Amino acid sequence: MDLVKSKIEQAIEILNELKIDLWLIFCRESDLMADPSLALVVGHKVVWQSTFFFCRTGETIALVGNYDVADFERSGRFEKVLPYVEDCGKEIREIIQEIEPKQIALNFSKNNDAADGLTHGMFLTLQDYLRGTVYRKRFISSENILSLLRGRKTGEEIDLISSAAFMAADCWKKSIAEIKIGMSETEIAKIIDSNIKKLGGTNSFETIVNAGAKTSPGHGQPTDAILEEGDLLHVDFGAKFEEYCSDIQRLAYFKRKNEILPPESLFSAFNVIKEIIDETSKLYVPGAIGYKIDNLARKMLRESNYSEYQHALGHQIGRSVHDGAAIVGPRWKRYGNTPQIPLEDGNTFTVELGIELPKIGYVGLEEDLVVTEKGGKFLCPRQTELIVL
Repeated sequence: MDLVKSKIEQAIEILNELKIDLWLIFCRESDLMADPSLALVVGHKVVWQSTFFFCRTGETIALVGNYDVADFERSGRFEKVLPYVEDCGKEIREIIQEIEPKQIALNFSKNNDAADGLTHGMFLTLQDYLRGTVYRKRFISSENILSLLRGRKTGEEIDLISSAAFMAADCWKKSIAEIKIGMSETEIAKIIDSNIKKLGGTNSFETIVNAGAKTSPGHGQPTDAILEEGDLLHVDFGAKFEEYCSDIQRLAYFKRKNEILPPESLFSAFNVIKEIIDETSKLYVPGAIGYKIDNLARKMLRESNYSEYQHALGHQIGRSVHDGAAIVGPRWKRYGNTPQIPLEDGNTFTVELGIELPKIGYVGLEEDLVVTEKGGKFLCPRQTELIVL
């Protein structure tokens, strides 16, 4: 089945659920600045100003430049494909007047990146096209539509995300056999990236490598720092397969020559992180509220006398490595309302956290899972024991 077409059908169902008459995507030059929703429910790039109409009645219309028409007609995803040459403003106005929507959902949002694809310039242009009509006052955010649409993964989408997660797990198995003391973070990242490619995928984001405590965990690029004896290797990476992403973190400790076992502090921290993932993953059920799950993780860390992490416990994954609106995170201002959006069956999430150990490194683990009635179901084999080399 055409995955884009199935998401269009899902969008229509959501419009009826939310009682929104029209969702309108208005964009241009998608190679330069693509609206995130295009890949989900359009499936083609565009050049000129283009408008996609999704109606609560089930009607779908693509109004595109005449040179883009052929691709949209061949796809069969839209009931009507209408061309224009000089100016699409008149056609947009006429189509909207024919639909007579009480609300027009547009892709702007303060809370959800994935629903904020309408540029300010295009918004002003649309206002100009609808000047003198009542429809300029009927704009609402598509935030709720896209939150549900991106979050409610179809069975096929879950299978693709799981395939991407298994690919990342297989990559780690291959890579750890090749990684040696004396390699730089940059060299280690190249090994991981190469193995993802050999397995048939691409990186879902730039691989992050921490060779012990020499570099800080986060979103930084690999450096020339060298992996040495007594270092905890921490890697944060993901594979993309058929446009769907995974995101995992893995650990390995490289012993000193005189060490029989790693430091007890490392074993203790690893076990705390594993236990928190064990317990919080059980709470990834439909209806759960993200900040409450996140609260439990922080409570368990504090009770073990560790500092709290400075991010959310979990974000959604899908076509993007940060996909969907609801998160499992704290009620911080930067997250808007996303920690309070209830989880739904079929949402795909990460569960991730870590502890920084001085002179050893970052004890960080991350797993991918899907929300089910029985709790989070992991999408690939977990790391449940510390690798010691």
